[in-house]
Amino acid sequence: MLIFGRMTALETYLKTYFGVTTDELKLISSFFKTVALTKGEFFLKAGRLSDRLGFVQSGILREYVVQEDKEVTKWISTQGYFAVDLASFVFNQPARWNIQALSDCELSVICSDDYKKINQVVANWTELEKLFIASCFTVLEERILTHLSKTAEERYRQLFDYNRELFNLVPLQYLASMLGMTPETLSRLRKKSIVK
Repeated sequence: MLIFGRMTALETYLKTYFGVTTDELKLISSFFKTVALTKGEFFLKAGRLSDRLGFVQSGILREYVVQEDKEVTKWISTQGYFAVDLASFVFNQPARWNIQALSDCELSVICSDDYKKINQVVANWTELEKLFIASCFTVLEERILTHLSKTAEERYRQLFDYNRELFNLVPLQYLASMLGMTPETLSRLRKKSIVK
């Protein structure tokens, strides 16, 4: 996947967060295949086994679950984020999350069998994987803290400041769900911030 000396988003991520060598980067990248999704297409449906992990090269994915009569958005994945139902991928159990393309997407995808082979070609992969998982937990802890300690307005402002483009690309009801508020509350907060 190293094309003409230019790194893909996945390779940049691996180099930045894992500190792998160029040779290790080439080996790891060789396990990933490019997969294109069209808008509305599913990368994963709840109830199925997740045997692949995706990295968003371009486009937008929504991770959500259906509970009773409503959809709850866990995350909106844009370029530079992974997309996976981790419990299903690691523990081989039915997926809880639906992962659907909100736009045309290009993903770098690795199947679970190939993922296990990385350990055989990258000597310190186990240690790198631990650091990655620790990083994921840190992000999760930060999201929990944000939901528990910040007001709806503060959560909105934080997301808006971090990635304001999402508000033009993603239906507001999905963003509201991800932020833990009703679409009406999000609409009110947006109007209030425009007036300021």
